[in-house]
Amino acid sequence: MLIERIWSGNSYRNFHYLIACPETGEALAIDPLEWRLCLDAARKKGWEITQILNTHEHRDHTGGNAGLVGATGARVLAHAGAASRIGGVDRGLSKGDVIRVGRTIELECLDTPGHTMTHICLFGRAGQPALFCGDTLFNAGAGNCHNGGHPEQLYATFVTQLAALSDETRVFPGHEYLARNLEFTLDREPDNAEAAALLASARHHDPAAARITTLDEEKRINTFLRLQSPTLVARLREAFPDIGERPDARTVFLKLRELRNRW
Repeated sequence: MLIERIWSGNSYRNFHYLIACPETGEALAIDPLEWRLCLDAARKKGWEITQILNTHEHRDHTGGNAGLVGATGARVLAHAGAASRIGGVDRGLSKGDVIRVGRTIELECLDTPGHTMTHICLFGRAGQPALFCGDTLFNAGAGNCHNGGHPEQLYATFVTQLAALSDETRVFPGHEYLARNLEFTLDREPDNAEAAALLASARHHDPAAARITTLDEEKRINTFLRLQSPTLVARLREAFPDIGERPDARTVFLKLRELRNRW
């Protein structure tokens, strides 16, 4: 499985992805808002974009569909429940569906509500596992639930689906927010030395060259995956005294999401 990450350079800080079959050169484009960048990248590699996958219905992920379809004739794939809102969807997807790219690539659809209620993550098992997670999981962060989502569902997605994936799974999110998310982690867990070390470099890195984390790393630097941290819980109790001495993981997650909304 060949993966090309494309930095948009736009105000949304989008990442786009091309996933290509090494045998046929057929490629899938994920959330290609800046579609010309995706098309140029594919042409430089000698790949042909034959499919487009939208992780969810927000315009900062679907706004490039028409341009890329016009240039390539690619088929558009998205969650079946989001198809009518996106428009022009050729294949509606459900949990467990498989997307095939060329002769060698199979990507499993995970139905991952939370950021929106019709959100898909793609999971590739070939070689080192890879998760293309849209706005569900970010490097050191979690998606918001402002525009059609729900934090309860996001928590369920984290604990029932993301937690089941292997630690070596690489994380490919829809946006680059690493430094800001690490700042939130350290606001909640100031003794997290690994997050502090990574923040020092993240503040100066070129977003186009941002590091690709694994779920194992995320469990050490992402506050939404560190719900049992004593420091985090103690700090959270300062903001929400009513959570008690031993809040459950769901309560911690929901209160963290509430804090992050206004932080």
